Amino acid sequence: MPRTPNVLVFDSGLGGLTVLAEVMRLRPDAHCIYAADDAGFPYGRLTEAALVGRVAEVMTRLIGQLAPDAIVIACNTASTLVLPHLRAAYPRIPFVGTVPAIKPAAAQSRSKMISVLATPGTVARDYTRELVRTYAAHCEVTLVGSDRLAAVAEAFMKGEKPADADILAEISPCFVESGAARTDCIVLACTHYPLLLAELKRLAPWPVTWIDPAEAIARRVDHVLGEEFGMAGGRPAPGAHCALFTAGIAPAAALKEALAARGIGKIVLEPIPLEPVDLQ
Repeated sequence: MPRTPNVLVFDSGLGGLTVLAEVMRLRPDAHCIYAADDAGFPYGRLTEAALVGRVAEVMTRLIGQLAPDAIVIACNTASTLVLPHLRAAYPRIPFVGTVPAIKPAAAQSRSKMISVLATPGTVARDYTRELVRTYAAHCEVTLVGSDRLAAVAEAFMKGEKPADADILAEISPCFVESGAARTDCIVLACTHYPLLLAELKRLAPWPVTWIDPAEAIARRVDHVLGEEFGMAGGRPAPGAHCALFTAGIAPAAALKEALAARGIGKIVLEPIPLEPVDLQ
């Protein structure tokens, strides 16, 4: 019998669930573990050195316990800063990262006016600006750093109804008009943001294409698994998919229901406290 591949999807909180859903759809044969480093959330408050150390610490623990066949770093910040360290430390494990989907947005835009909605750290990072120079030099690109939207998405997943005004305050700078032209594509450059996609569409001042990288990330996972395990069959993986939380606190009922609706039938509490670190 072929061995079931184990896929670890990792994020600082719940945002990576958007990626997990696509991985589960493309690879029904895989056993998926979602690891939420909620003890470290949000990563944006950490210095770069502290963030690299934190992710390395959590990864060492999880790799030792779970022996994943592929790992998705479903976080733009962690991907840009930590992936080189992880790939050097674990050369036999394929790591799939997350980057702002600027290239497809620039290709799809008809008005050549796109916005990148991200965390302040992602907006400020040279990596993001290099993507703009490389793939969207022919576009007018607006970079918008949201201080609060990831936290709003976390609260939403835990059953809290976000205020329209709170969401509007974060997304309004993405909508730009210049003469007869206006923004027509918005890159969701934080995996938390697609959790609010229905709200974003409802509150948008005009219709735009929201670019969610989750499907592209899942296709990459499918590719790396295919090299070892072949194409995904129609038979679902045995056993329950699980979600792991580093704060060691059991999810409340609303979040348990949301996880169950996403096919996660097991909760694992794995306390990995965040040691005192320097903040930004």
